[in-house]
Amino acid sequence: MLLKGAFIVPHPPLIIPEVGGGRQKMIQKTVDAYERVAGQIRALKPDTLVIATPHAAAYADCFVLSAGERARGSFADFGAPQVRIDVRYDADLAGRISRLAGREGLAIIESEEGNTTLDHGTMIPMYFMHAQEMDIPVVRISISGLPAEAHHTLGRCVARAAEEMGRSYVFIASGDLSHKLSEEGPYGLSAEGPVFDRQIRDAVRDCKCASFFEFEKNFCRKAAECGLRSLQIMAGVLDGENVRSEELSYEAPFGVGYLVAAFYLSEEKQDPYVALARQSLEHYIRTDSPLEKPEGLAPELTDRRSGAFVSLKIDGQLRGCIGTIQPVRDSLASEIIHNAVSAGTEDPRFLPVREKELPLLEYSVDVLSPPQGIQDISELDPKRYGVIVSFGGRRGLLLPDLEGVDTAEQQVRIALQKGGIDPNQPYRMQRFEVFRHREKV
Repeated sequence: MLLKGAFIVPHPPLIIPEVGGGRQKMIQKTVDAYERVAGQIRALKPDTLVIATPHAAAYADCFVLSAGERARGSFADFGAPQVRIDVRYDADLAGRISRLAGREGLAIIESEEGNTTLDHGTMIPMYFMHAQEMDIPVVRISISGLPAEAHHTLGRCVARAAEEMGRSYVFIASGDLSHKLSEEGPYGLSAEGPVFDRQIRDAVRDCKCASFFEFEKNFCRKAAECGLRSLQIMAGVLDGENVRSEELSYEAPFGVGYLVAAFYLSEEKQDPYVALARQSLEHYIRTDSPLEKPEGLAPELTDRRSGAFVSLKIDGQLRGCIGTIQPVRDSLASEIIHNAVSAGTEDPRFLPVREKELPLLEYSVDVLSPPQGIQDISELDPKRYGVIVSFGGRRGLLLPDLEGVDTAEQQVRIALQKGGIDPNQPYRMQRFEVFRHREKV
């Protein structure tokens, strides 16, 4: 598995002893958690660290990725010029990320200018890495003023680039939470500050990265948040992975929220059927062009033909479902690629999926066995079989194992309604089985 883990870390300069001058002891839990994170990363032995930071050069309409061979920085701006950080850049991985992001329509700057001086959002995590005697190359990613879904897309590009290069990595989302948690703090108190921190912590605890995309811009401004867009990039990196999360520490003694959290990877990989459906719809929404069949797909997707339905949900509510009863394309992979786009853009019950909804979507892919004619309703089992009813040119289909459909009579009645077929007409029945592929929870 190439993604070894992902971590959320804050970047208060006073956590560096030479800067804090003793005040770092007031956030000792954060210090301890940081040291734990660094030890875990050392044990994971990744090839590269990918760090998203809100304090590198940032622009409204593009992202900036590290370029060149090395970068250096010091804590001179915080009164400790003697504390210096020097890192090597992973230029090959950064270049691959940039190329993939460009194909997704994201504007990327790869320039050595402005990239050779490190920001404290990068230096503080690296301070703890160096304390563990780790000399590991880095890809540094800036946030941008682009929409939240663009940050999610960039995270997906990070994951794909590492996969293509066979590069193992750890992702670090550098960022504080709200800066307005206390009247006594340097930024004061706003009602939105504590709410923001609580909702972020809830999202981490429940391992629901989709919640990072539910904040309104004005709310975030009032909360004076720092790290949300780093978290949104991380959500793209983790998308489709089977993870568990752990809050390692949270403190806010200076009116600023400092969260340290970890996302651990399971060895279980994302279902390839679901991954292909997601990749297809996201590519189409963002580029307005269909996805070319990716290389390296499993033979079960490329060497067989079958009908397939793609279903989309948000928070458990249906958002689109389109499919084919029998194969109409050259492979099951092509069937899924086409039907995923149709489910997101052509289901007449819903408006087309918008780009900002993409991180919230849950996918399932139902692969259908060839339909088999039956003579009597007793040959149906609504938990095992789906049903197709037809009369003349009309046809209605209902998938199996649907909530609220408990009897064959219910199943046939609903299928007839969907097909606009009168129950008194001499309709024909077929049954089929479904092999269901769902998102891992």
